[in-house]
Amino acid sequence: GVPQIEVTFDIDANGIVNVSAQDMATGKEQHITITSGSNMSKEDIDKAVREAEQYAAEDKKRREEVDTKNEGENLCYSVEKFLKDNGDKIEPSDKSELEGRVSDLRGKLSSGSTEEIKSLSEALQKSLYGVSEKMYKNAAAQQPQPGPAPDQGASGQAPNGGNVYDAEYKDVDNNNNQ
Repeated sequence: GVPQIEVTFDIDANGIVNVSAQDMATGKEQHITITSGSNMSKEDIDKAVREAEQYAAEDKKRREEVDTKNEGENLCYSVEKFLKDNGDKIEPSDKSELEGRVSDLRGKLSSGSTEEIKSLSEALQKSLYGVSEKMYKNAAAQQPQPGPAPDQGASGQAPNGGNVYDAEYKDVDNNNNQ
């Protein structure tokens, strides 16, 4: 009924695979050898390496552009989230300044140069720091100031008007060993 085929795989130390298949009923056998060689010639490999070296500076510049744009987008998102979360705690003039700077930066993200984007990002970052500082100072000013504890006076007197005595003492061991 069912054909029986014995398949053998042999992999040597160089990564070469030898495969053989033998039909058990007829005794016919087939072999194939698979090598791990590349289809690229030595010249093609050298050419690819030269091209990579040739375009390395251009690739680096392109990466810097992409990274700068990503940082700008992240900054815009962070500032918008900050405004959404803290809009009621920020002065309207500061809020409009941040919104304007975000708008300027977003406008340059798609068409501006890397230097323009960096400059606008730095300006937005400085504005954000300034607004954050004002917001935290205002919040601190609205907090009640800490005062002396209710049971202690400022002059170091004991609670309930008692007297405080400064004394020296000596710890004596029960075995009279001092």
